[in-house]
Amino acid sequence: MTIRRVVKGVGTVVMIVAIIVVGTLISSPRGQAEGRGDDDDSKIEQGFAIAPVHLNLAGRDRELVGLGSYIVNAKADCNGCHTMDPSTEYTGTGNPYLLRPPGGPFSGKTRVNPATYLGGGQDFGEFPFPGSGGPHIITRNLTPDKTGRPEGGRSFQEFLTIMRTGKDYDHLHPSCTGAPDGICLPAPFNGDLLQIMPWPTFQNMSEHDIRAIYEYLSAIPCIDTMVAGQPQLRNDCGH
Repeated sequence: MTIRRVVKGVGTVVMIVAIIVVGTLISSPRGQAEGRGDDDDSKIEQGFAIAPVHLNLAGRDRELVGLGSYIVNAKADCNGCHTMDPSTEYTGTGNPYLLRPPGGPFSGKTRVNPATYLGGGQDFGEFPFPGSGGPHIITRNLTPDKTGRPEGGRSFQEFLTIMRTGKDYDHLHPSCTGAPDGICLPAPFNGDLLQIMPWPTFQNMSEHDIRAIYEYLSAIPCIDTMVAGQPQLRNDCGH
């Protein structure tokens, strides 16, 4: 047998072994996990650990709820906008930004205020800037209504459309056809779409993650709020 044939034979064996090893990794749970790049189990448990409110898991997918909590509370900071006001976002002694919160010295643990959690109502001011005659953009209530579905009873398909396209189903601020009147959106802004909300970023999330967010929002307590001047945005908890 020539040296060339020996080398060729060894190379063939090495290639076969490599294919077997790669195939084993891909077919094994570890290989699949590494290929996916996600540690969903730890995210799910972390999601439950950091949820600031009691969760209703009846009839809901526990894993999706946990993952949704992780996304909402640890990654997307949804409550940063969808709370009534920055001053009420945290409990009296749970505001991590202050040396001495109104309720006393900082407790050393960040505590979200459950009374305003994702209940909306935060006023971002006159859009696009003060004096323009544009409307005040106010965040929506994301908590479930009496139907158990979030954001005023939205179906998942509606929620997915909002996250993917920014569609404003309430059509609160149509495009101005004349001078700005404090309600319509002046050009060049599109009145059919939600402004300020970072849906252009959220639209890149996987449908699985968006489904997890929806499942989590369906599991949090309802907050019955009334936004001044916008009665159509009242979230009816059915109490």
